[in-house]
Amino acid sequence: MADLKLIKRLREATSCGIADCNKALAECGDDFEKSVDWLRKKGLSSAVKKGGRVTSEGAVAVYIDGKKASIAEVNSETDFVARNQKFQDFVNAVTKLAINFGDDVEKLKESDFNNSGHCVDTELKNQIGVIGENINIRRISSLSVQEGAVISYVHNAIAHNVGKIAVLIALESAAEKSKLEDLGKQISMHIAATKPESLAIESVDPERLKREVEVLKEQARASGKPESIIEKMIEGRIRKYYEEVVLLEQVFVMDDKMKIKDVVAAFSKENSATKITGFKLFILGEGIEKKENDFAKEVAEMTK
Repeated sequence: MADLKLIKRLREATSCGIADCNKALAECGDDFEKSVDWLRKKGLSSAVKKGGRVTSEGAVAVYIDGKKASIAEVNSETDFVARNQKFQDFVNAVTKLAINFGDDVEKLKESDFNNSGHCVDTELKNQIGVIGENINIRRISSLSVQEGAVISYVHNAIAHNVGKIAVLIALESAAEKSKLEDLGKQISMHIAATKPESLAIESVDPERLKREVEVLKEQARASGKPESIIEKMIEGRIRKYYEEVVLLEQVFVMDDKMKIKDVVAAFSKENSATKITGFKLFILGEGIEKKENDFAKEVAEMTK
């Protein structure tokens, strides 16, 4: 067996098991750096084996640097791992790096990981080997303003700036930063609650709107009403649709007598001309098909 102090040092540096550290030192003639590399390679091998597992847990996180901000979703297989400090540290590091890469996850993965001498993708595989679960950097995005502030909000936080729902909102304005932060926090909480799909009517996906109109037309015609009445019915239902999916058209959850656009207009009147130029909403696991386990079947398979 290798020297216990050396095993302890290697274990602290890599978070690998005692047996793995002992084997690495034996394979590398007690050379510490070579042993680290050997374990890293072992981690790469583990990553390949775990690569097919569904990752629908994990965390979303935000990072703000002056007038720029980033948001990221990193998935794991279990919620248990999401509460692991090493996993959260990795998520925070990825989110911080993401500020320079827009929505491009692949470019992020190719970039240097905190002056470590290896790229983000290699670090991802190292983390998979150490933590023991498949991990996936699913998506990233960023926002910035010329003047004003980008404000964040994290719902169901499990650590600072890390949680299950994350929001960024960009406010272009010359108003005081503290007042912008108050406004941004309120609207961010609204976004987390109502989950809008677009900022303004003009930014609604044309194809999605077209499909919605067709559905509404068929529903209206089924009522047997004349075309002139149907057109007016559709106009009303489209307005209702916008109020559901467009942020500026939504009724403010904290004051049902105002829409978000009215809230911004009132703030502008009292302070300085203010405009929402963008928002990002990441909901953990949104759109991922989660594997439903049949517990009885699993037990039966284990006892075969």
